[in-house]
Amino acid sequence: MVIFDCDGVLVDGEYLSTCIMAQEARKYGWNITDEQANKLFTGGELAKIRDRIAHESGKTLPDDWDMQVQNRIVTMMKTDAQTVDGAEDMLKATLDLGLPVRIGSNSSMAEMDAKFSSTGLDQMLDEDRIHSGRDLNMPKPRPDLYLYAAEQDNIPPGNCIVLEDSDAGAEAARRAGMACVLLRDLSRPAPQWSGLIRIGHLSEFVPLLQRIRAKQKQAVA
Repeated sequence: MVIFDCDGVLVDGEYLSTCIMAQEARKYGWNITDEQANKLFTGGELAKIRDRIAHESGKTLPDDWDMQVQNRIVTMMKTDAQTVDGAEDMLKATLDLGLPVRIGSNSSMAEMDAKFSSTGLDQMLDEDRIHSGRDLNMPKPRPDLYLYAAEQDNIPPGNCIVLEDSDAGAEAARRAGMACVLLRDLSRPAPQWSGLIRIGHLSEFVPLLQRIRAKQKQAVA
């Protein structure tokens, strides 16, 4: 099974989302730049981001801050979401391999619905194969979300490969006992975990899957 993260892997919405969080932080008195927020908040859980903003600003944020920010992100994604370069071709090619595919993201279902519908990826993905760590209360870096996705198809974690772009997501895959491919510019730092595979562009992912499947067939023969 292949499990995809959403933001930074299929939809290029992470920076837009963290810019909203940076605006919120500045509103409460934490003078953080958009770039700093992107580094700090990428792949993060809204509840923990709220706590961090409260700590850094010394202010008490509203109890419904998470929902306010989520609603802002959903509204923005309905018009501004774009796919990551090569996402459509990569997703189609992965599906053409006949492998089961699921999505596991810290984004809410409302956010992902806005992202996938505005980019057209909803035409390639079944809604019941999309899972939200926020809605299921299984945020990364906990492994629960990826384990839950695998359980839906009765596939052992060791037979799953996760495509991620964030350290939190890669950590979730590692804890789940799943193989992980990290999509990130190769000039940027990454966790030094044994077995972590790195690619710099989505065009590298399907050939990687094909090589893995070829090795598995050779091992069985």
